[in-house]
Amino acid sequence: MPSTAPPPSPALPPLHRLPFTPAGPPHPTTLPDGTPAWLVTRYHDVRQVLTDPGFTRDGLHDIGTPGGGAEVSSNPASMFNHDGPAHRRLRGTVQRAFTARAIATWHPWVAEIVQQAVDRLVATGPPADLVDAFTRPVPFAVTSRLMGLDGPDRLDEERLRRWTHALLAEGGPDDDTEPDRASALAEFLAFATDLIARRRRTPGDDLISRLVQNADQDGGIPDESLVYLVCGLTASGNESVTGALGNALVYLLGERPAHWRRLADPTTTEHTTERLLHFIPLGDDETTTRRAVRPAELGGVPIPAGAVLAVSLNSANRDPAVFPDTLDDDLAAPLAAPTLAFSAGPHYCLGAWRMRLELRESLQRLATALPDLRLTTPVSHLAWQPGTTTRSPTHLPATW
Repeated sequence: MPSTAPPPSPALPPLHRLPFTPAGPPHPTTLPDGTPAWLVTRYHDVRQVLTDPGFTRDGLHDIGTPGGGAEVSSNPASMFNHDGPAHRRLRGTVQRAFTARAIATWHPWVAEIVQQAVDRLVATGPPADLVDAFTRPVPFAVTSRLMGLDGPDRLDEERLRRWTHALLAEGGPDDDTEPDRASALAEFLAFATDLIARRRRTPGDDLISRLVQNADQDGGIPDESLVYLVCGLTASGNESVTGALGNALVYLLGERPAHWRRLADPTTTEHTTERLLHFIPLGDDETTTRRAVRPAELGGVPIPAGAVLAVSLNSANRDPAVFPDTLDDDLAAPLAAPTLAFSAGPHYCLGAWRMRLELRESLQRLATALPDLRLTTPVSHLAWQPGTTTRSPTHLPATW
């Protein structure tokens, strides 16, 4: 079965060394597809755009990318491209499945999955590829358990990876992988459609069953939106955690080896996790877009109604007026303000809890079991699996 993933690329810097536009007043820019926009980079300006209903995602699914865009962000049926009552209804349905009580019950088995992967790593012994042995199998196991895909509906890792790349990778008329991508996407959507139907008939204690039950109780949620929601949560959650784990290990083992042993301490790991998520982006995209519903003032700059805004979360997270520290400062220190790594307002990332939990558990348990863990390949020689929403190392050769 052909792969829809682009070939690995060695000619890329690690994500923690990407340059971002310095924080400053909103100013005109041009998006990759030629759309004129206002670039928003300061922390408080970005937060205002993300939380003020005067700025919307409606009608922007085809704006900003030179090609077709990633399916998860460019399809009108995706929750990412809704605002207003339709988005609130769908969002409320999802949030009822992610209650604090539910997340608390998931914590023990997530920790168990992480520990089992650490134990396998130790038992097998060095050397090891941390991608094959840890950063891919741990999120896949969590996704499988969370979505109820570890039983009769079992989904193999390679198929999910193929479907994930079809959902998250950019496409376009000049992309020679587009036929494979379209085929994989059709398979994924058909799988999710059938899975939703079966969960309606026979619900379980998995997340998909919760989502279907909530959606049916709430009413007014199109099946197409529910299908894209299931696909997005399954694929994006899996790929995002894989990327976050891989990129955190690249930085910690490649540039902060003295800090590694300190991660055996839970408080240190908690603060380190937050700083890593804050300063290391998941992918190469610099901005997300919004449109001004009405005339507005942003950081003292007038923004006309209808204007497109390119919002840089990464620039905002490096705004020296709010965050005087950098990634290379004390990783055990708390952040000076809440991170915008997961956005804010109505589009705040639904998987933020999972990213924090898996990264925190993984770093603490790996550092406790393998205090001498180190990379055997220089970071400058690593190959990368590129994508639109994520980028992660294809291999992380390590020993201890």
